Amino acid sequence: MEYQKIANVQHSYDRVADEYVERIYDELQHKPLDRQLLEQFALRVHGLGPVCDLGCGPGHVARYLHEHGVRVEGVDLSPAMIAHARQLNPGIDFTQGDLLALEVGDAMWGGIVAFYSLIHVPRADLGTAMRELKRVLRPGGVLLLAFHCGDETIHLDEWWGQPVSLDTFFFRADEMQGYVQAAGFVIEEVITRPPYPQVEYPSHRVYMFARKPQE
Repeated sequence: MEYQKIANVQHSYDRVADEYVERIYDELQHKPLDRQLLEQFALRVHGLGPVCDLGCGPGHVARYLHEHGVRVEGVDLSPAMIAHARQLNPGIDFTQGDLLALEVGDAMWGGIVAFYSLIHVPRADLGTAMRELKRVLRPGGVLLLAFHCGDETIHLDEWWGQPVSLDTFFFRADEMQGYVQAAGFVIEEVITRPPYPQVEYPSHRVYMFARKPQE
């Protein structure tokens, strides 16, 4: 993924970070399936070591996992999001980083939850992203993805009154499954749901549990 595109994503989220917190930080209260799946993730990673909320934004997913007994840290591309996450979630570590080139050693995490973290990664770079996630997971480690279902790409030049340059990519479940399996993961479960009205963008959602094989 070329530098300018990465910079555009980072700067776009920096600009909307304050509004994002206002609109998104408490969203899990209104998303029962998301809470249920995060609780399943917490059970699946039990005993596997620390986990990462990758693309953590203001840290609401990390907070939910922390409240369910998971040793979790957060990584996000946007420094402004990381600043909010640290302020809102004392006791959880948050670090700025790029999911395509994580500054983390091999096999460091027992799990990764990536809620809408891959939606700004072009298809040409998804293989790189998946291999990087596999690299930092321990054998037997759990991956939970969430993404918008479809084929479209949405470009934004303005978001909540702020100038941005942001592409959002939708993926079909079978398409994403292909990327995940090509990186060497084993798919364990795929769940889809319609959007929650008045709560979120009106797209169907896909959740995918996968696991890094034991070596």
